Amino acid sequence: MTARQDTDLDNASTAIARVLAGSLQVLAFPSASHVYNPLIYMWSAHREYLQRYGARTGRILLVGMNPGPWGMAQTGVPFGEVSVARDWLKIEKPLDGPLPEQHEKYPIAGFACRRSEGSGDRFWAWAQRRFGSPDRFFQDIFVWNYCPLLFLRNNRNLVPEQLHKAEREPLFGICDAALGAVIHAIRPRAVIGIGRFALGRAQAVTSAGIPTAYLLHPSPANPTANRGWADSADQTLAPWL
Repeated sequence: MTARQDTDLDNASTAIARVLAGSLQVLAFPSASHVYNPLIYMWSAHREYLQRYGARTGRILLVGMNPGPWGMAQTGVPFGEVSVARDWLKIEKPLDGPLPEQHEKYPIAGFACRRSEGSGDRFWAWAQRRFGSPDRFFQDIFVWNYCPLLFLRNNRNLVPEQLHKAEREPLFGICDAALGAVIHAIRPRAVIGIGRFALGRAQAVTSAGIPTAYLLHPSPANPTANRGWADSADQTLAPWL
């Protein structure tokens, strides 16, 4: 791939994320008491993630669901456990946009956050053991979250499929379009949904001829994931690595 092609991909992924962030800002979500959009207030970190690791075609595309409160909601990086984003991915940026109204139990501290994101910790621990370096990991894999919004209700994380239908439909339309644009730009050799929800959305927009697969979500709240998730990830990705 030429330097010009790398730049074109950088521009494409960054443009897709910027349009996605802005388009979601006009939606309303009465089902949630609080909605965080880290592509707004952690845009500089997300842009660095895309510019540093987003430029390559023919990789495996891993599709996550939406941010966790102590991961991407703090760092702007998918599965963005603070220590991993800062120390392994070498991304650390200050809060750089207007903050939403915050839930008292889920404050936005950015890279000063001291809470750990269980899913992100497990995901990136596997990546470090399996690939050794970020460059080696991103040579074969790119990670994109289907929806960049965190929804909170009743002191809990609300997943997108729990929103009312009238809220889900415009949200899914915007996020489907963004995911489809990413797939078109990077031309992945496979698209793998992390969890059933992400798999379903990926299958809805992935072109014929590109294989899709399911990867168990690494959440510690999932008892199955607590029994050998890393082995499951290795087995799922093996056909395309």
